[in-house]
Amino acid sequence: MHRATVISDSPERAREVASRLADFFRADPFSLQELPDAAPSACTLIDIRLRDPSQFFELRRWLKRRPENGHVVFGIDRDSRLQAVQAYAIGATGLLPRPVDGKLLALMLADKVTSAGEAAGDPDEQSAGVLAGMNALQSIFAAALAGEPLNTESLSAASQTVVASIEEQGLADWLDLVRKHHSQTYQHCLIVTAVAVSFGRLLGFSSADKRRLATAGLLHDIGKARIPLDILEKPARLNEEELAVMRQHPLLGLDALKDVPGLQPEMLDMVVHHHEYLDGSGYPHGLQANEISDLVRTMTISDIYGALLERRSYKPPLSSADAYQMLQDMGSKLDKDLVREFRAVTRIHN
Repeated sequence: MHRATVISDSPERAREVASRLADFFRADPFSLQELPDAAPSACTLIDIRLRDPSQFFELRRWLKRRPENGHVVFGIDRDSRLQAVQAYAIGATGLLPRPVDGKLLALMLADKVTSAGEAAGDPDEQSAGVLAGMNALQSIFAAALAGEPLNTESLSAASQTVVASIEEQGLADWLDLVRKHHSQTYQHCLIVTAVAVSFGRLLGFSSADKRRLATAGLLHDIGKARIPLDILEKPARLNEEELAVMRQHPLLGLDALKDVPGLQPEMLDMVVHHHEYLDGSGYPHGLQANEISDLVRTMTISDIYGALLERRSYKPPLSSADAYQMLQDMGSKLDKDLVREFRAVTRIHN
């Protein structure tokens, strides 16, 4: 268990925030008045109400003492653009919605606190699309953990930004940025989103359908928010028992989204069925052939390909050519016509 420094408005509030981290961090709580007695750590959580402008300068100076790879996360009100701007101006490297959940913080920092890898990087170095996608994922996972309704308007706006960013940057640059940042789970979602949008673009999808693919990419693994973190971010292959738990995530995702008003049925279809195969060997429902929609088939190919491109502690990322060969080797499990069309995607990020 790693340490975290918690800064809040009062000693009482700092202890209350720290208590929500207790399952994942040894948290040292301090009030703003106690800053001289505290020091930024590898993980620093700041959850304050930014009312006094003098706090900006005091915190900025204090955060200059953070370790070289230290991560600074601010808790902000959901969908508050002003608080997000303020937090980044002070020195945030990441944001989480209030009340900050210990599992979400651990998930955000999984690759950054538990390894000697590089820190998440300055937000100025990231594209607007990557930032929008990351913030959307944090809100999605927070809602799933808390059992709260999803903000579909914010999700739609984020999807639009993501599509525009991918089309402007191109898939290769997007993947390079994403690989420098974020935990294994979030990285996977961002990569799959970019691959799905790029695939839809090459298939001639309309702007509306590309936004649907972006939304589905961000949402498709929402059920993983309810998977234990030691399984979700395990730095090794999962055993059979752990795999059985992980394979519950499509149904957990459906449960998290089924009552969200205004969410199109095809979104739920892609969330719960993106691990189904045409030959009936997939999960959770063992669907076959015509039972699987074209959008789900597209998302399944994007999900598999995206996973093959990822770097894990127990495997290097595959090249685009090798990843595509594995898609071909899956034969009757995948839509062969779509796999053939997908070859064009592999050529735009070699």
